[in-house]
Amino acid sequence: MQSIGVLMACPMNYYLEQQLEKRFKLFRFWTVPDKSLFLASHKDSIQAVVGDASSGADAELIEALPKLEIVASFSVGIDKIDLAKCKEKGIRVTNTPDVLTDDVADLAIGLILAVLRKLCESDRYVRSGKWKKGDYVLTTKFTGKKVGILGLGRVGMAIAKRAEAFCCPISYHSRTEKPDIKYKYYPSVVELASHCDILVVSCPLTKETHHIINREIIDALGPKGVLINIGRGPHVDEPELVSALVERRLGGAGLDVFEHEPNVPEELFGLDNAVLVPHVGSDTVETCQAMADLVIGNLVAHFQKKPLLTPVV
Repeated sequence: MQSIGVLMACPMNYYLEQQLEKRFKLFRFWTVPDKSLFLASHKDSIQAVVGDASSGADAELIEALPKLEIVASFSVGIDKIDLAKCKEKGIRVTNTPDVLTDDVADLAIGLILAVLRKLCESDRYVRSGKWKKGDYVLTTKFTGKKVGILGLGRVGMAIAKRAEAFCCPISYHSRTEKPDIKYKYYPSVVELASHCDILVVSCPLTKETHHIINREIIDALGPKGVLINIGRGPHVDEPELVSALVERRLGGAGLDVFEHEPNVPEELFGLDNAVLVPHVGSDTVETCQAMADLVIGNLVAHFQKKPLLTPVV
């Protein structure tokens, strides 16, 4: 397969990069100074694109690669891939579901605890020497809080199971009510937000879910409510979230993703009611290797004309 050209859209994982280079003719798109000239020169040799949550394959890139057969995402999210264009051209698409579920769910619970128990602020309090001058402020317990989950897919279910261990009543909203699920279903996001203490965003990013967390939803959560986003940044109307946190109309937020990452609103930096992490939901050594292996497995299966391991299209 050494003659098969694979375009890696951006730097994402060193192990994946190594494995791709061993098996294919690897092109690193982010190192190319003139991308248009590069694509014109290599359009007949690139048969696969590997992307991730930040960079995939839009219509322009797909049109520029007439020999493209498969787009493999090093992510469960596929919002950076033009699926309609792929279907039109018969291009296969894969992602990496399941293998990252536990890590993302773990981080969601970690963010909840970090916000409610003010773990980051407590750490800074000790390091600064302020503890010598008095005890830290009282925080808020997690056990027993009402948890609402927006999007009860693989990750949403894993978060729900973990929250159950904290004796939390669970409710959810999704496009349709799920049969045989014991959790309380609310037919709208605002109803869900009105009936929970903690709202976790865990749904795919689509046109319908863009800015699904708006001022109405934030106000429904209220000054004691907490928003956790481990989905995608554009799920949240970021200026509305920032103003709600600054004005204390929202109790707190734990954010793994941002609307224009890696650019984060500087107003958030000084807030003690926000915990910010750099889109690391699935970023453990074990999971990144499993994701990379799945990307490689899908590419190998495709070019050996075997069934894809995790097909999307």
